[in-house]
Amino acid sequence: MAAPDPRTLEALGLAEAPREHPLSYPGARPEESVLLDGDRLLPLTRRVYEDRVPVLAVGSNACPAQLRHKMAQSGVSGTIPMVRTRVFGLGVGVSAHVSLMGYVSASPFHAPGAVAELFLTWLDAAQLAVVDASEGAAVAEGAYGRAWLSASDVRIELDSGELLPGAHVYVNRRGVLHNGSGSPRAHPGERPLLASLLAGSERLRELFGQTPEEFCARARGDAALCARGTQLFATEGLTMASGLERCA
Repeated sequence: MAAPDPRTLEALGLAEAPREHPLSYPGARPEESVLLDGDRLLPLTRRVYEDRVPVLAVGSNACPAQLRHKMAQSGVSGTIPMVRTRVFGLGVGVSAHVSLMGYVSASPFHAPGAVAELFLTWLDAAQLAVVDASEGAAVAEGAYGRAWLSASDVRIELDSGELLPGAHVYVNRRGVLHNGSGSPRAHPGERPLLASLLAGSERLRELFGQTPEEFCARARGDAALCARGTQLFATEGLTMASGLERCA
């Protein structure tokens, strides 16, 4: 009897997708650059793929299980190079919208002097179309727009030391949530984020309940409720521009 493959997402403890488990957002990610090959993580032989599109993964798109879920659902190849990357001049904040998946997701913001440790995904045309659709980038009313960040906007340094002339990133069209002091709020992970948001807003508790579990259960799949929550962020003055609107 053959031994189990130690390279599968299940064997590596990376099989949980935030789309199925909202409180796990943004999901577990690898410790090093890898090639996602469907259900397995394999070593990468190079860091740059000229025949693919470079897309920075700010939130759950750095989670192999999330990518596997998106590609499998659309019947698209799940072979995706994922490269550990340092991005200078970018921060990871909280999207100013409630997702139909049941969570409040992450979104980048302009942050001179900051360094974000991200994954860069290299997507082919079919994979890019799937991710565009999942982020709402293909429609004007979608949550995110896909922006191009050039070397004049940020410094993108791969773990090999190679520099990229630019990469795409998904920017929330409604901006990001602020921290109460005029700066974007950092995304600490879904459970502590939701607990803090609910504690700070009686109206949010009226819509989504008292706990992160209730929030996710009520929000998941309820477009009207998610829209009300998104509007509430703006009404209560919790939102601000990301500073990346010009790039989109």
